[in-house]
This record gives sequence, structure tokens and C-alpha cells, in this order.
Amino acid sequence: MPKPKTVRENIYTLPNLLTVSRILACPILGWSILHDDFHFATALLAYAGLTDLVDGFIARRFNMGSVLGTILDPAADKTLMTTLTITLAMKDMIPVPLAVVILGRDVLLSLSAFYIRYKSLPEPKTFARYWDFSIPSAEVHPTGISKINTALQLLLMGVTTVSPLLPVDIGLALQALQWTVATTTIWSGLSYLFAKDAVRIISSNHKPPI
Repeated sequence: MPKPKTVRENIYTLPNLLTVSRILACPILGWSILHDDFHFATALLAYAGLTDLVDGFIARRFNMGSVLGTILDPAADKTLMTTLTITLAMKDMIPVPLAVVILGRDVLLSLSAFYIRYKSLPEPKTFARYWDFSIPSAEVHPTGISKINTALQLLLMGVTTVSPLLPVDIGLALQALQWTVATTTIWSGLSYLFAKDAVRIISSNHKPPI
């Protein structure tokens, strides 16, 4: 019986390049926060938000979507969120328990993603093929509450980062937002246990986007 042909797709697209640039900017953003350079940190946040909008528009407008893009885009969001969570917690700008909740959820989801990648990868399951993301195996689709949670988390981290530059004290508003984010973070993590369409396994006859 002939071996099924391995499906590959073009991963070297402008949207993916912009997404990777957001990931690479995260260490610089963290360094800026730790060194109290909140003007530069705010500028990097603006860049991250702008490129997030632009890469999504380009992918839709010019049909440059890819399975890797569905992985890279949330990975960029999580890298940004992790960077902001850790550095802002180190600067005592967000509570450590909230940081633990946010990071703990992301660690569990990341471990699940590694397992799904292994289980869905077409044979042979080799180390090289596992890390060859031109071979799509599964698509991950965020749940509704997860999208809301991501937006609220980014709002909290963005406002917290900008807060030292503001002429007014917004401490009470930030506390209310922190409690809201803690709630949605736990809720969104649990939602993946019950959502039926959060993960879609790609069949061997899947045709990559043209």
C-alpha cells in the first residue's frame, strides 16, 4: 500500500513574519519595563497591537492564511502576555497571585498543545517532523470566552504598563480589572475541557491555503 503523501504549506508569508516580529520584540519590552522605560514599553505595545491588526488583515485580504499562522498568532499573544505578566509582577505592578493564575493556565494549555501536536502528526512521528511546522496536523481555535479573556488580559497589562505615564491615579479601576481578569482566566481555561470545536485534526487530504 503506497504511503500517503505528506501535506505541506507555505509558511514564509508576510503575516507570519509580522507575527514572529511581535514575538522577538517581547524580550525588549520586558527589558524596558524592568528598567522603568515605560515610554519605550508603551511604544512597543503599540507596535504589537498594530502588527496584530495588520497581519490579520493581510492574511484575509490576500489569502495568506496558514495552519502555522493559527498557531503563531495566539503564541505571539501568549508570549506578549507572559512577558508583561512576569515583568509587571516583578515590579509589583500586578499581584503575584494573579500572575500565577495567568501563567498557570497558559502552561497547562501549552502542555496540551504539545500533546495534541504529537497525537495528530501523521506517521512517521519523528522528532524532525514534529518540529516541521510546514506539516500541518491540527488547528486550534480559541473558545468564545478565551477570546474575551485574551482581550481583557491585554487591556489590563496595557493599562498597567501605561499607568505610570498617566496624570491621574487609576489604582481602583486596575484592581477591579484584575479581579475580572482572574475570573475570566479560570473560566476560559475550563472552557477548553468542554468545547467540541476548539481543536480540529487535519486529515491527510487537507489542502493548504493557496
